[in-house]
Amino acid sequence: MRMVKRILAAACIPALLAGCGGTADQEDAAGETYVQAHTIQQLMANVVQPTAENYWNSVQYISDEDGNHEIEPETDEDWQRTRAAGATIAELGNLLMTPAYSEGRGEDWTQFSQSLVEVGLRAEEAAVNKDVDAVFEVGGTVYSVCSACHQVYPPENMPEDAPTGEPPA
Repeated sequence: MRMVKRILAAACIPALLAGCGGTADQEDAAGETYVQAHTIQQLMANVVQPTAENYWNSVQYISDEDGNHEIEPETDEDWQRTRAAGATIAELGNLLMTPAYSEGRGEDWTQFSQSLVEVGLRAEEAAVNKDVDAVFEVGGTVYSVCSACHQVYPPENMPEDAPTGEPPA
């Protein structure tokens, strides 16, 4: 009886987990299985956007009624957070090129993703060099890459419940 329970548990647990939603087993070109934890919409909203904002917020020039304010990293930890945001942007570009996110999209998706990798590496380098002007400039390029992609793949045309890999309407 104990053996039957183990067999049933082993058979049922994967089915139950698959029914939880939000994740999907995927297989890459080499036949390796991995779990896709987020839809494209979730990835953009919960990872890509906050990471880009961390980078953008690290260097700012603000003019308001109180005058001009320069915000820039002051400590090694501040610079490390800026560097980590740049590195993460690059790796997110790589992730967006995987079949989980690129399948069903055009070649332009791959180009946008490659551009994100390239600008992310530049962002990381600017932080490594502690170059405030370069961080600010590259932040503008990150924004341009994101905006160009959103022109072709508007977020509002990618409903939250659309399956990953489905091209925008």
